[in-house]
Amino acid sequence: MIAWSIWILFLGYTVPMVVSPGPGNTVLATTGGRYGVAGSVPFWVGFEIANIVLCVIYGMGLGKALHGHPEIQIALKWAGTAYLLYLAWGFFRATVKSADGNDTDSSRLQTRDGFLSVMLNPKIHSMILVMFSQFLDPAKPLPMQVGQFTVAFFFVCIVCHFPWIYGGQLILRRFKSARALQIQGWVFGVCMILVAGYVAFG
Repeated sequence: MIAWSIWILFLGYTVPMVVSPGPGNTVLATTGGRYGVAGSVPFWVGFEIANIVLCVIYGMGLGKALHGHPEIQIALKWAGTAYLLYLAWGFFRATVKSADGNDTDSSRLQTRDGFLSVMLNPKIHSMILVMFSQFLDPAKPLPMQVGQFTVAFFFVCIVCHFPWIYGGQLILRRFKSARALQIQGWVFGVCMILVAGYVAFG
């Protein structure tokens, strides 16, 4: 069993890191504002699945190979930037569909979008790598620790990400006119561009 003192330290690290403003939470809030909580579920599911995958990769030590090669980190950074710009383009494109009265489900962000937005974000990679570097005890069985920390991190993510999605919905979903949706689309697209800039140069 992992000691309670370790769990307290774990929560002291993960909760502020996960709940604080950053690229990932900005994307979640933007998604909630555009599609509401229910419409954001596919994206959110992909987002959390990717967090679990990264926990397994870094928890089991497989990620050390990635961080041993700076060129992989650079490739991740620019791939993530390109993907965020693609998401921005999707929001801009949705404004045209809203203007035409054709805001279909095809414009919604899907599970794969949430998955890729995490997998291509080097800052999330670094956060999870540091988490396992700090809290794994080499004297105890690795799979058991990785499993427990992964489950705990998953619940922290669910609890901390929901307010961002709901907050986006609460603030922005009350504006439902075609003009308001167009403005939202442009604002969200610009937000994605700013997040892409932060990932690339922050």
